[in-house]
Amino acid sequence: MGVVTIAKENFQQTVENGGIVLIDWWAPWCGPCRAFAPAYEKVAEANPDVTFGKINTDEEQELAGAFNIRSIPTLMIFRDKVLLFSQPGALPQNVLEDLVKKARELDMNAVRAEVAKQQQAPQAGETGA
Repeated sequence: MGVVTIAKENFQQTVENGGIVLIDWWAPWCGPCRAFAPAYEKVAEANPDVTFGKINTDEEQELAGAFNIRSIPTLMIFRDKVLLFSQPGALPQNVLEDLVKKARELDMNAVRAEVAKQQQAPQAGETGA
């Protein structure tokens, strides 16, 4: 499958397809982004069942703003529509491979239960009554 280009038009559909989706937020002028690209592409080739996407922050400023992207490259990992990981900085290939492995091994029922528990927790200033 390789690396797919993600834009505002296909972002939601890409994430909502489910499974594991990695997103590399980047720009053509960014040296660390260009240095990270070969490792990202190698890991994508080795994991054809995982969606690897790239979002050009110069072309998709609205999307980058919506996700509060302040530095690039930033890597995000979604699994079954849940954001599991978001971190700026280029990663070595072995670390990226390890992150994909960990995303595969996660018990998503436990993750969803934890998210639901956090969403039900009273917000600051609310009473439990």
